[in-house]
Order: sequence, then structure tokens, then C-alpha cells
Amino acid sequence: MTYDALIIGGGAAGMSCALVLGSAKEKSFASTKTIGIITHQKASHLQTALFNNVLGLAPKTTGASILKSGLDQLADLYPHVDQITQQKVQEISKTADLFSIVTNKNTYKAKLVIVALGYTKLITVKGLESYIQAHQKAKPEKERIQLKNTDHLIEPGLYVAGTLAGWRSQFAIACGSGAAVATDILTLWNDGKHVKVHDKI
Repeated sequence: MTYDALIIGGGAAGMSCALVLGSAKEKSFASTKTIGIITHQKASHLQTALFNNVLGLAPKTTGASILKSGLDQLADLYPHVDQITQQKVQEISKTADLFSIVTNKNTYKAKLVIVALGYTKLITVKGLESYIQAHQKAKPEKERIQLKNTDHLIEPGLYVAGTLAGWRSQFAIACGSGAAVATDILTLWNDGKHVKVHDKI
């Protein structure tokens, strides 16, 4: 199967992107789209996070609990979004109009790819080397990186979200970055007509 959109990373940005894309299922322009997320979470900074200053989250909510509840929320509300677990992406390449995503267990094809990994200098995904630069909003001594992008777009069909897009390491910011990428993709699928997805009481 070829995914219309494949998200790499199951942290705040990746999960937010998946939730917004998944929530558009009832829209005619998104109803037949195939969406996947590779949810390797072991390296996520959320593993050790504690939240007291995030709107809508109860104080002392842990990042580890959000990692689990986010996957459950995605599975419960939007089961059509494929969750690919226990796989780590090793390489991304492009041929013609498709991206090839190689993990330690499989190879996937996708029309659009969203890279939502952390901003550690130890990123090991082949194919992204030419886009790496020093992070513009992190302490230089931390040696954090980001991928060169314009409003989350690295090149046609290839997006980056969260800290790796150059945003600061704040949960709310990463979530917003992932949601922003999702609405850009939905707008693309909707022939350039701007899209946002809201639920209402």
C-alpha cells in the first residue's frame, strides 16, 4: 500500500498531526486518503516530561502518560489511521513522485512524509543529512539541530514538524506545529482551499 501521508514520530508533533489528519475523514477530499504514523517513542522527550503549565492538561500530567493516551485516542477516534509500532526509521529517499521510508523491519511508500522526530544532534535517518542545520531557537551548547524548511515544508511532499522544524521545546508549541502541518496537507488535498477541522457541541 502507498500512503497518502506518512508521519514519522509519535511524540507531541507527530501525534497532533495524526489526530488532525484523522479527524478530517468525513471531508470529501480526505475520505479516501490513507494515513499512517510510525510511532517509535523511545527517544521522545515526553518520556521524562512533567506538565504544570499547559492549557487543558491537569497539573502534574506526565509526558509518558500522554504518549500512551495519545495512541489510545488516535486508535479509538480515528482507527483508519494506521499505527506502525516498534519500528525505527533508518532511511528516507524519493523516486519520481513517491517517498520510500525504510525501517528496521519494513519499507513503506508515501506521497507525503512528515518528519516529526526530536531535535537531538544524534538523528540517524539517512536521506536527511543535506537539510540539517544548527537549531535556531536552542542553546548553542546543546548542539540541537533542525531541518531547513519554509513554514514546515522542506521540499515538495516532505514536511517537518515540532522541534526539528526549528521550534522551541514546549509541548504546546510542538502540538501546534504538528496541527499546522496537518491543516496545510488538508488544504493541499482540498485543491488549495484553506481547511481547518473543528468539532462542535
